[in-house]
Amino acid sequence: MKETGIDNCRIIELGKHHGATGNLTVVDNGKVANFDTKRVFFIYDIPGGVSRGGHAHKTLRELIIAASGSFEVYVNDGEREQTFLLNHPSKALLLPEGVWEELRNFSSGAIALVLASTPYQPDDYIRDYEQFIKYKKGI
Repeated sequence: MKETGIDNCRIIELGKHHGATGNLTVVDNGKVANFDTKRVFFIYDIPGGVSRGGHAHKTLRELIIAASGSFEVYVNDGEREQTFLLNHPSKALLLPEGVWEELRNFSSGAIALVLASTPYQPDDYIRDYEQFIKYKKGI
């Protein structure tokens, strides 16, 4: 199994181009993240107090962006944990495979934009935390 951990989770500055008519942020496929985007989805209209995610992926990698509003992304590699705040569309969180993730504390009107390295594959998900720990230990 490939070694992954929260050290491989990092905020990426996407940059922004400012003009008289507004700002533009670009995510070029395969250039910003260490993968080509195969799937894009949005998470929005999140009720107060609700968390999203609560899983890990065996192979899928993600780039998560706060397209609007703010939220936190809690990550855990089975040994350590860290929380990242996403609150601007010019910053993104790169998540490798093999990291437990939970999106929390969504502001009103928040929109999470997620670029994924693979199409949806149900077998790639680890949805039980204890199973995740076993997976990380190679059990």
